Amino acid sequence: MADAVERPDGPNVGEDSVVLDAKGLRALAHPVRVQLVGLLRKYGPSTATRLAERLGVNSGTASYHLRQLGAAGFVEEDTERGNARERWWRSVHRTTWFNDPELTEREPEAALAYQQSVAAIYTLRTQQTLNELQTMPRAWRNTFDMSDWALRITPEEAATLYRELTDVIARYRRDAPETAASAPEGAERVAVITQILPELDAPAASSLASGSQEEEGSPTS
Repeated sequence: MADAVERPDGPNVGEDSVVLDAKGLRALAHPVRVQLVGLLRKYGPSTATRLAERLGVNSGTASYHLRQLGAAGFVEEDTERGNARERWWRSVHRTTWFNDPELTEREPEAALAYQQSVAAIYTLRTQQTLNELQTMPRAWRNTFDMSDWALRITPEEAATLYRELTDVIARYRRDAPETAASAPEGAERVAVITQILPELDAPAASSLASGSQEEEGSPTS
C-alpha cells in the first residue's frame, strides 16, 4: 500500500521523492496517514470517501488525516477533478525516504510509530496476496516467493548488501498510476520488500564454536 521506508542512497531518488525531516516524520507517525499516502500513490487521485471505504474508516476520519497530510506537504488537492461537492486529493511524491539516525534519536517515538506502521502494512500486503494467490494466473503463482536467508555479516557488509540489492531493483520499471498504460503487455504491479534485520539475540561466534547452539527445527531461518 505504500512505498514507505527507503533509504536516500537507494534507487531512483529524484524530485518526486521526499526525505523525511522532523516535521514530516511526526506527520506520518500514524498508521492511517501512512496508508492514505500509499493508496494515493498506488491508485492515483481519490476522495476522502473512497479512501475511507478502502481503509474501513469513516470519511470524517479520512478527511481529517488528509488535511494533516496536506499541511505537512505529502498530499495536495487535485483541483482538476474536484468540485464544490467533492474534494479530490493526490500524492505529492512517489516515494518516501527515511534513514536518519540522528532524527531517530531526536524523535524516537515518532520514528518507532512510523516504522511500526510500515511493518504492519508490509504484513497486511503479504496476507492479502496469500489470500488471493490461488485465484491468480498460474504464471504469477509460479513467480511468487517468500524467502528467508540467514547471513552472518558485519555492518559494513550489510551496507554493501543493501547497495547491491538496490542496484538490481533499479534496473526494473518503477510503477505509478500514470505510467501503467505504457508498461509491456502482461506487466502487473509487484511489491519487492527488502528487509535487513539484525538478530542480535542469535548465538555469538564463540558460542557456535563451542557447540552450544540449539539445533534448528524449521526450514526457515
